[in-house]
Amino acid sequence: MRNIQFLIFFGIVISIHLLINFYIFSRGLRTFEPGSQIRTIYIIIYWFLALSYIVGRVLERYYLCKISDFLTWTGSFWLAAMLYLFLIVVSFDLARLVNHFIPFFNKLLPISLLQKPYFLTYFVGAVVFLLIAIGHLNAIFPRTHFVNIDLEGKITNQKQLKIAMVSDIHLGTIVANIRTQRIVNLINATNPDVILLAGDIVDEDLSPVIKRNLGKTLTQLKAPLGVYGITGNHEYIGGVEPAVKYLEDHGIKVLRDTMIELVENVYVAGREDIQGHRFGGKPRKSLKDIIQQKNDSSTIILLDHQPAAINEAIQNQIDLMLSGHTHHGQLWPLNYITKAVYLVSWGSKKFENTHVYVSSGIGSWGPPVRIGNRPEVVVITLNFNK
Repeated sequence: MRNIQFLIFFGIVISIHLLINFYIFSRGLRTFEPGSQIRTIYIIIYWFLALSYIVGRVLERYYLCKISDFLTWTGSFWLAAMLYLFLIVVSFDLARLVNHFIPFFNKLLPISLLQKPYFLTYFVGAVVFLLIAIGHLNAIFPRTHFVNIDLEGKITNQKQLKIAMVSDIHLGTIVANIRTQRIVNLINATNPDVILLAGDIVDEDLSPVIKRNLGKTLTQLKAPLGVYGITGNHEYIGGVEPAVKYLEDHGIKVLRDTMIELVENVYVAGREDIQGHRFGGKPRKSLKDIIQQKNDSSTIILLDHQPAAINEAIQNQIDLMLSGHTHHGQLWPLNYITKAVYLVSWGSKKFENTHVYVSSGIGSWGPPVRIGNRPEVVVITLNFNK
């Protein structure tokens, strides 16, 4: 059943990928003269870029090598380029439609561009290339975001609790040793009391993580109260049991619909990913069942990868809910979609007595590119006012 769902899901994704690419390709092809050498070069380069991600990801499942890495990296950058090329091409098609009824191209566009439209293709390609390069630099240098939260009426022997929280590392071919080391160094530099990883720690394919021993870098994470994580949808897509075992073998305690007492009367609860049952997992427990040992003076910190059950957290009087998953769109303007889908797409918000923080994530999925948002380590200081 899981394999059938997996094939259906990726069949739909690949079909959409190919249709969008054909649309962009056909518009670019029109700008080159039939039979010209540059037209042939365009066809070869375009379809190499368009197919490289699919071929690279399939190849690395069977034979992880430099060729699979090159194809995956090339295709990953193309995914970001494809989004912006699609938006530009759609904009031009809409402009052409308007021009059909209200001619304005001859007045606004240079004659040389009208006579040699391939200049426009070159210009658009250069703009998108520059945009992707800037977005890549933004993606590989995360920031540290500090948040202070005051909690009243909680009984504990702590005055403060300093939490370093990250989500969506996506360890794998794209987020490998150098980038992971940078993430670990940034987390450790905050000197947290506890480190919480809010899901999608590994990408869906575990083989690059194992072969390159990326988990060894995670063992460098240091916090007096430990390192805890939860499952995300990508742990389930790739096979949750091997992923969890790998993480626990490398120093991360994975909370799976369980709760632990971190310090006196301060608990951390971790939920299974809400979509886990779609990829062969069991339906997750209700939040009420997970936190049944709490009392009114307890502080409950909840890790829930997708911010889809905020209302359930409010109903169960969770003090702090930490999530990720959204990447805040990762590539503008996709953040408008995540804002429409979730109560919180990124940042902190308080609902009644429940504080919610949704991280934009620290890694990236697909393109190693971020435009319109920043990757982050979130440092949350809980102040207990007795």
